[in-house]
Amino acid sequence: MLEIQTDRVQIKNEDLAIDAYLATPQGKGTFPAVVVIQEIFGVNDHIRDITRRFAKEGYVAIAPAIYQRQAPGFETGYTEKDIEIGRVYKNQTKASELLSDIQAAIDYLYTLPQVKRTGVGCIGFCFGGHVAYLAATLADIKATASFYGAGITTWSPGDGEPTVTRTPEIKGTIYAFFGMEDASIPVEQVDEIEAALQKYNIPHRVFRYSGADHGFFCDQRASYNQQAAEDAWKQVLELFSATL
Repeated sequence: MLEIQTDRVQIKNEDLAIDAYLATPQGKGTFPAVVVIQEIFGVNDHIRDITRRFAKEGYVAIAPAIYQRQAPGFETGYTEKDIEIGRVYKNQTKASELLSDIQAAIDYLYTLPQVKRTGVGCIGFCFGGHVAYLAATLADIKATASFYGAGITTWSPGDGEPTVTRTPEIKGTIYAFFGMEDASIPVEQVDEIEAALQKYNIPHRVFRYSGADHGFFCDQRASYNQQAAEDAWKQVLELFSATL
């Protein structure tokens, strides 16, 4: 594991300043980069921890606040009330703005001298898993890990056609991770996502974890499933190592 440095930075996107958490490996040379996309709970301790974990593995990782337009500085825990307010902000987002803000994060990464400018990775959880599927359509994103993103087959932020209809626009490789006990993502929807990826010949793998619920990767939630989380992390690292 590498020594790392963490910083709180701001990403400029026209007249918007987006708060972000940046973790950078210490060492000579350049490193591939990863964009980490939050759950509905903001760039909280769990998301910052994942960002640091990537840096320790040799990636420059950044977690932009995708609720910057709705609720600057928002971060919270996992109570029912927290979930309620997080969903309110989620429903105020728009796909076009989310994509613009993630592109701004990529552009920021490319200004850093230690970042390779040959494409980045993207990982997202919960609502961030949905947003990661959207972000996979950006030309700079070579590899995407989408964790339990609900609504991909039924909805798009800000309305419009469901996000799954953008599948043919995906530029790189995408891995999608689902818990088979996740009531928010019926198995039929997982099948529909996999069928779309197959139809359009998108390089992909879909992982289905029996006994795992929504949020299984988060070790701060009651739904944490260590076995599924450890396997998924291994798969993500293999994906990013092979593509970035």
